[in-house]
Amino acid sequence: MASVNKVILVGNVGRDAEIRYLPSGAAVANVTLATSSRRKDRNSGEMVEDTQWHRVQFFDRLAEIAGEYVKKGRPIYIEGRLKYGKYTDQSGVERNTVDIIATELQLLGGREGMGGGDRGGMEEGGERPAYTPRAAAPAARPAMAARPAPAPRPAPAPAAAPTHSGFEDMDDDVPF
Repeated sequence: MASVNKVILVGNVGRDAEIRYLPSGAAVANVTLATSSRRKDRNSGEMVEDTQWHRVQFFDRLAEIAGEYVKKGRPIYIEGRLKYGKYTDQSGVERNTVDIIATELQLLGGREGMGGGDRGGMEEGGERPAYTPRAAAPAARPAMAARPAPAPRPAPAPAAAPTHSGFEDMDDDVPF
């Protein structure tokens, strides 16, 4: 029977990526990621925001990319797997840990810090940078590669004679 260990997170980075190198030369980057949800409190009826902090680890080429682009406050998308661990702290108490081992990273939001102006989203006709691993042997860590660039979009066709769709009297103030 097959099993699945997959995590998908979208949140804001809590601190700049910390990159280090193992004796083998492999890069490792660590990040904390905050995810928030809102719910209504049963007793007071007020909206309460619940923030969860996640420890995320990147390896190899993905770690180098994270070290360069993942900065405090930036929204990112992460795919990966859970890794549980235990350690004994200085006072002798055994502690449990949960880390996310990232296999995919997508930078969200504007292009601040990447040489372009902050337009609050994607550049026209462009796509956000995304990074995914290539297929690798099960025992080895996957090598990281950037996704191919999207195909250029065709130019829009000239507008035909206006037709009446019945929506002319609707407001243009759409809430989304």
